[in-house]
Amino acid sequence: MQFYSDFAAHRSRQIAVDLFAVAAIAAWVCLGAIVYSLVIDLARFGRQMQSAGSDFSSTMTDIGDQLGGVPLIGGGISAPFEAASGAGESLEAAGRSQQEAVLNLAVGLGWGIAVVPVGTILLFWLVGRLRFTRRAATTRRLIGAGVTVDMLALRALTNQKLSVLATVDADPVAAWRRGDPTVMRSLAQLELKASGVRIG
Repeated sequence: MQFYSDFAAHRSRQIAVDLFAVAAIAAWVCLGAIVYSLVIDLARFGRQMQSAGSDFSSTMTDIGDQLGGVPLIGGGISAPFEAASGAGESLEAAGRSQQEAVLNLAVGLGWGIAVVPVGTILLFWLVGRLRFTRRAATTRRLIGAGVTVDMLALRALTNQKLSVLATVDADPVAAWRRGDPTVMRSLAQLELKASGVRIG
């Protein structure tokens, strides 16, 4: 399987595109990770809230238990502290909820920022790379099967842009039909170069 062209200039462009694609993917992944870390840092408020609620609830429960042991009036005195303990538990639960919400937001933003651009880069980059690999493999297979110059020239006529064909001849199709050897060789060379395959 041929990943790069046999021609130096084309190969250099392919390597440059590959390096740019890898750098862009790394940059978007890093940006996603940075956004995740910035957002997840907001969860510290939830942790502080949970810790404060837990401490407050524990303290109120302890005070209520101690006062509850006072003869005659213990039950009445401990009731407000038990209610305050419940408020501390609510604060603790709110802290947990805030942490979960921040985590979900951080994960969503981190992945959203990284996945869409990386997926787009991979789509265009890999499609182009796979198309080149398939074209090079097809051309090598044809050459191995003994394809003639006129067949390569015909492939150039079907694959190359009109502006490129015009550099070979004003009417390359007519030249191909009459079997002009110079035009046929030029067209065949265009196809080989576009396929990244060098003969000999």
